[in-house]
Amino acid sequence: MKRRAFITLLGGAAAAWPLAARAQPVDRVQRIGVLSVFGESDPEGQDRLAAFRGGLQALGWTDGRNLRIDYRWIAGDPDRLRGAAAELVGLRPDVLVAYTPPAVAALQRETRSIPIVFIQVSNPLGAGFVASMARPGGNITGFTTFELTIGGKWLEALKEIAPRISRAAVILNPNNPSASGFLGAIEAAAPSLAIALAPIVLRDVSDGERSSMERGVEAFAREPNGGMIVLPDFAAVALRQPIVTLAAQRRLPTIYPFRYFATLGGLISYGVDQIEQSRQAASYVDRILKGEKPGELPVQAPTKFELVINLKTAKMLGLTVPVTLQARADEVIE
Repeated sequence: MKRRAFITLLGGAAAAWPLAARAQPVDRVQRIGVLSVFGESDPEGQDRLAAFRGGLQALGWTDGRNLRIDYRWIAGDPDRLRGAAAELVGLRPDVLVAYTPPAVAALQRETRSIPIVFIQVSNPLGAGFVASMARPGGNITGFTTFELTIGGKWLEALKEIAPRISRAAVILNPNNPSASGFLGAIEAAAPSLAIALAPIVLRDVSDGERSSMERGVEAFAREPNGGMIVLPDFAAVALRQPIVTLAAQRRLPTIYPFRYFATLGGLISYGVDQIEQSRQAASYVDRILKGEKPGELPVQAPTKFELVINLKTAKMLGLTVPVTLQARADEVIE
């Protein structure tokens, strides 16, 4: 159930936008290219797309009337990224929209001139997407999901909901530019919580990579008092149901970066409301289509995170969730 309303990322900032930029007329059909790491049939991908289109429509843009949107879906497969990015850039859209760092990097390799608005990127400065958060300076800007220091908070929340854990596996993709930063924050917090860490690699969604990850988790789970942290990455998102199922089978209390892991049966999640971020991304697309430059639009950081707890999963794992933790939750699944 919902515990409190989410705070939107941009608040009332729209009211302060330059009136000239907002009123600038657009007299032709504009074209947008969207590169999504979700599969086309994935409801999470469709929910984000619906929020993005809804945000555009609220600003006067309708697909099929004054706007054309082209999509490419990669379903978590990194081998499809380069081709999909090249196809979208070849269509010469007015703006590109990219979900996650790998999608942004693929588009960046293809163009340094077409504006790119990103969503779900944790460390755009470290990844080389922008020159600074306040003034990105190039053709890329957008919306971040996490500061790298949140890694320590994930470990603290895991320890709070499962006090007996003394070991934690960390599922990560070493090719993700944010992975080392998250892991560093987790490592910094681990000694004070008396938790030993064990990184487990998941690079992509191939059968071999998935099997390797599963073997790593199974080996880790042979020893008692273990838990898991799943870092944000397109491969983990694509394999979210198998990962949640594996955690349940091996009776590993696990914390995840996004709400939809908890709704699938994951124990606890702590992260950004991504649907709202997709809606807010429409505001930057609108501003760019009306003449503003992406390099002058500051990267927007989230101001609100949502904590979701699955009490059914906690009961299955034999955990009693502290009342104080439940009180802080935005949603409790019963």
